[in-house]
Amino acid sequence: MSTEEIEVPHQDGPAWKIVGRFPTFEGADAKRNELTGEADLQVKIHYQGPSNRKIYAVKTRIDPAIAKREEKRRRKAKLSKKRRKK
Repeated sequence: MSTEEIEVPHQDGPAWKIVGRFPTFEGADAKRNELTGEADLQVKIHYQGPSNRKIYAVKTRIDPAIAKREEKRRRKAKLSKKRRKK
């Protein structure tokens, strides 16, 4: 067995959208807990701003596995629509 590391190229998932910005972590955590009940939604708190002006942003996105399936469905629908036109 080899101990060499295998490099796997990084693949970006769907973009994160900012749902809200809060001056305290507690406010951001409350919003995050409110949103975690939704299925297929990823939620995170991101620290933003310089050290003298702390801001906590709550970010959400669709689960990458679900987004990939939806993209395939859209692509297939578009292709079949294109074929029907001929």
